[in-house]
This record gives sequence, C-alpha cells and structure tokens, in this order.
Amino acid sequence: MREQVERLSGPGASLPSATVRGIHSQIRHDIVTLRLKPGARLSENELALRFGTSRAPVREALIRLVEEGLIDVQPQRGSFVSRISLAAMQRARFVRESLEVAIARRATERGLSQEAQDRIAAALEEQERVQTDPELFTAADDAFHRALADDIGIAQIWAVLEREKSQFDRVRFLSLPVITPVSALITQHRNILTAVLERDPAAAEAAIRVHLSEVLKSAEALAAEYPDLILDDA
Repeated sequence: MREQVERLSGPGASLPSATVRGIHSQIRHDIVTLRLKPGARLSENELALRFGTSRAPVREALIRLVEEGLIDVQPQRGSFVSRISLAAMQRARFVRESLEVAIARRATERGLSQEAQDRIAAALEEQERVQTDPELFTAADDAFHRALADDIGIAQIWAVLEREKSQFDRVRFLSLPVITPVSALITQHRNILTAVLERDPAAAEAAIRVHLSEVLKSAEALAAEYPDLILDDA
C-alpha cells in the first residue's frame, strides 16, 4: 500500500505531513469514538472529498491506521474499520499501565507543578460536568492523564501513550457510561491525584493499577453484547 502512495505522489515527492497528521487524527478519532464502527468501509475518494485534498495524504493516513490495527485492508474489496481486538486491547493496557505507573512514580518524586495541578483540577471539574457524554468525558479523562505525563520532564511521553492506546480507548469508550460507572472513574482519578500530592509512590502505583483494571472488567461483557464490534481473540 505504501508503494502505491509513493507512485501516486510522484518520484521524490513528499506528502504534506500536516495534512496527513490532521486526516489521520480525525479518522482515528472517529474510529475510537465509534462514529466509524467496525466493518465500515473507508473510500479514499470520499475521504479526499471530505478533507478537500488529494488521495495521496488520505492513503498515507490510512496506512498509519492499518499499522495501529484500526483498519483492515481486504484485497480487491478495500479498507474497512477493524473489529475491536481484545488481544490488542490487553497488549495496549499492559503498555499503558507500565508507562502510567512509571509516570505516577516520577510525579511523586518530583512533585507536581502548579500548572499541572491547575490542569488536573480543570480536568476533574470537566469530568463532573460531562458525566453523561462519553466523548466529552473521554477527552476530560485524557486531559487528566496527559497533565501528569506532561509534567514529569520527559518529552513526548504522552505521544507514546497515545500511539499505543487506540484499541484500549475503543473498549473504554464503548463501556461508558453504563457498564463502567463514570463516578467510579472520577473517584479513582482523585485517588491518583491524592497519592501523587502526598508523595506516596506505592499508593500512586496501586491507584493507577486499580484505575486501569476497569477496562478488563467490562471487556468480556462487551464482547458478549457486541460480537459484531468486538473480536474475542484474547
């Protein structure tokens, strides 16, 4: 598929990376929030019209989504949104938990800046306000975790997490707000914050592990309820 992109772009041509990033980000968002459901066909021509661009950056964006496991390419048929893989979700959760435990421990060692505390307070306030809206709550949830990640002094650590958690996010989004009580998630966020502010790394690690285990509680029930959306390959 990448070779086709290069032929379409012309020898030595470079794709407009900002356009590719923007297209990739929007399609990824639509897949994670289930606006594009598993099985939906993705037409390069239709997407090019939607984004007002040529097919080349659209195809490059789709390649990146294939690499993330969000799109399947079926020869002679086209590109389709993949089903949610429970095996991929579990891998993503393992990676995310490992990174977030390290982030929380480092935050307890360094202490949180006032800017990070303000961002976290705003994220928690937003979570309380948008409890019944899965998309807005998920954004506020991410804002909480990103504020911690951005404050520990390791460049681009959130970008690493963002790349790894797409399958995890689809299960998380599908579980809200019925299967996973939003109030429980907010309480868990407050427990994480308390442990970090009290400079207690063991408590911060335990709070992170409890928080990220929520998705495992819901995954099996969701797979039974939505077999057309979820592939139970764990």
